[in-house]
Amino acid sequence: MAATAAALVMSGCSVLEPDKIDYKSSGRGVSLEVPPDLSQLPGQSRYSVQGGSVTATGYQAGQTAAQAAGTPTASNQLADVHFMRQDGERWLRVDRPPEKLWGTVRDFWLESGFLLAVDQANMGIMETDWAENRGKIPQDFIRNTVGKVFDSLYSTGERDKFRTRMERNAQGGTDVYVTHRGMEEVYSSTRKDNTVWQPRARDPELEAEFLRRMMVKLGVSQERAKAMQAAAVTAQASTPNARVVSAAGVPAVQLNEDFDRAWRRVGLALDRTGFTVEDRDRSKGIYFVRYVDPTAEKKDPGFFGKLIGRTSQQLPTSQYQVAVRTQGQSTLVTVQDRAGAQASGADGQRIVQVLADELK
Repeated sequence: MAATAAALVMSGCSVLEPDKIDYKSSGRGVSLEVPPDLSQLPGQSRYSVQGGSVTATGYQAGQTAAQAAGTPTASNQLADVHFMRQDGERWLRVDRPPEKLWGTVRDFWLESGFLLAVDQANMGIMETDWAENRGKIPQDFIRNTVGKVFDSLYSTGERDKFRTRMERNAQGGTDVYVTHRGMEEVYSSTRKDNTVWQPRARDPELEAEFLRRMMVKLGVSQERAKAMQAAAVTAQASTPNARVVSAAGVPAVQLNEDFDRAWRRVGLALDRTGFTVEDRDRSKGIYFVRYVDPTAEKKDPGFFGKLIGRTSQQLPTSQYQVAVRTQGQSTLVTVQDRAGAQASGADGQRIVQVLADELK
């Protein structure tokens, strides 16, 4: 990509205007199967699709049957979709099991201009490829005339990807989380004759906007979705405290909050900080992960190298367990190796510090 093109339209502001969101995938898509360096853990089938995707006609038939049976339904929203906010985090709570949501959420991302790099219903994880928000390109006179013919010459100098994680809650419904990761193209020298791609800060407002749009896809009216989002913004959030402590001689993260909040926040931290969550077991308080050092992305040969899988800088390559356990009035987060023993080496310390920095 030409540096001059990137410089013309590079913007550091957050995307807050819904009419300026128009994503276009940067690639042709990758295999939706588990990457060859990942191994599926056995015996985990709680997210397996049992009833298939929900179709519009099937859903309407269900609504008609419910009304005939005397079940009250709202005229402008589905009562089973809720916009949640706590501790500065936002997510959806839907009173349907994950297998009844998967197909609809997949369609949502495809209709939003993305391709899917990860589509693993058995793990409850869906991730888009890198895409560019073409809505951020200025619509000036040149862009509206010559620019439409040579569209590829214009670029925002930014790319975004989103991870969706669905987790069955205690009520049998589903908590749906959306996390954003971004890259930006910057000059690599003072002469401005070359550019490199590097990570940029996540955009929480962009996460919230896609959650709102997802609500509409799930059946909530536009007006009701906006009202529910606005009401959630006014909700008061506490200020959790995360600090690194020593547990049995190894570093750990201590959170002054109960297990439910800690489990949710640790999951979001893993989604945002370069981890691949291969599986999780809430009953045991364990996330099974692979860790990718975030600094490795800065050394990558190029943005499009990421699209085709040139990730030689990924370290370490072994699996880890991130354990979330109640300890008195607080919760302790520790890092274990694949066998469940405490990871006391440099890798374990690095992972603990990454989590602590994100959870603060």
